[in-house]
Amino acid sequence: MQSLVCGLALLAAGAVCARETALPPAVLKALARAQVPPEAVSVVVEEAGAPGRPLLSHRAGAAMNPASVMKLVPTLAALEILGPTWTWATPVYVEGTAREGTLYGNLYIKGQGDPKLVAERLWLLMRRIQGMDFRNIAGDIVLDRSAFEAIAHDPAEFDGEPLRPYNAAPDALLLNFKSVLMTFVPERGANAAHLHVEPPLAGVQWPTHVPLREGECNDYRSALRADFSDPARVQFGGRYPAACGEKVWPLAYTDPASYNVRAIEGMWRAIGGQLQGRVREGRVPDTLSPAFALESPPLAEIVRDINKYSNNVMTQQVFLTLSLQQQGRGTLAGSRAVLLDWWRERFGTGDEPQISTGSGLSRNDRISAQALARLLQHAWASPLMPELMTSLPISGVDGTLRRSRWQARASAHLKTGSLRDVVALAGLVHGSKGQRHVLVAIINHPNAGAARPAMEALVEWVAQQPAGGGRRRGLVPSD
Repeated sequence: MQSLVCGLALLAAGAVCARETALPPAVLKALARAQVPPEAVSVVVEEAGAPGRPLLSHRAGAAMNPASVMKLVPTLAALEILGPTWTWATPVYVEGTAREGTLYGNLYIKGQGDPKLVAERLWLLMRRIQGMDFRNIAGDIVLDRSAFEAIAHDPAEFDGEPLRPYNAAPDALLLNFKSVLMTFVPERGANAAHLHVEPPLAGVQWPTHVPLREGECNDYRSALRADFSDPARVQFGGRYPAACGEKVWPLAYTDPASYNVRAIEGMWRAIGGQLQGRVREGRVPDTLSPAFALESPPLAEIVRDINKYSNNVMTQQVFLTLSLQQQGRGTLAGSRAVLLDWWRERFGTGDEPQISTGSGLSRNDRISAQALARLLQHAWASPLMPELMTSLPISGVDGTLRRSRWQARASAHLKTGSLRDVVALAGLVHGSKGQRHVLVAIINHPNAGAARPAMEALVEWVAQQPAGGGRRRGLVPSD
């Protein structure tokens, strides 16, 4: 039955259906300890450059929720459709005339999806504006966010952590992930930790310092007893542990709807600018042309940030950019259509991913291990292989795998995925003798989190396999 299902699903795409093979004993033992049945696991292992001839194939055609491993699909699609050197432009428009350091009119900033318009680059944008020889704006600063559709978003839906910056909603004008960086610097002589906040937010009061306490650092955030209930006034009811030294706490602003207005005005005034009017949202008049545009880092750099650290909102920015560039406006439905067209052109029909926002956070996302293996094999043979592969976390070294206790340290480049009931890995495993294998492994089960040792055992097993092992061991049916 498995062969029949595989054949029907992949026939149109011309893929090879492999005979089901047993999971390695070490993996089975780890799954048993986690109380996860093999029926909840999907695995494909192939020699890189030899697609469709797996060394290991277990439930390869099953539609699974891949969590953040799904990010591989839109990031590779974007690299191919937009190109690795693609950059986002954030244009600035001037309406009116400037005389003696004052702009008599409005200034417009139009967001076009830049995923990395962080505080440092926002500062550069403001400085570029002042470089037009005015520091006083007699009118308004108008923010145009119309390039993307408004998307309903619950920042607590993913993991119940609404104040984590990675849970921000996508936005055509995404400023610093709608977040602040709070830096605490203890000074024992003053018995206080000085607090510095970036970017400055207009109308928000922050304490300048927090009292110190002795004792171990431990969970310093809980020790501070922060009160974020009033977006205009942040307070701390506790003390900062002196043993922590300097710490930086990234925090999503509690009123994201007002963030852009506060951040623009706060930064403008912080660098000496004056504003007679206000910061507000609106549209750029059709009659205006850009005075200048701030360019983003190239897409290849953005993809590294996305996959190394599994940045959800940056993925969604890239995803929405696909339809913005092809259809004139960034929409989820439009980007899904662009992505599916790209997929079918390269891989045919019958095994397409079911994708929601590109980030992999949706419980409705589905893709098979076989489909992901085909995508990785396609990437391996592509001129863009270095851009995608170097974006993946290195086992036990960096990104989302930095803190993992991998025995096979630095032996794999793997995108990770994790949701409640989901653990997944996909990427490239490097053997001790130079062999390279594509690996995709997905677990969908209530005990998936406890099965991480099974994933590590699988990576260890793959790293020990010789090149061409699948063909030599006769694991593939004859053509």
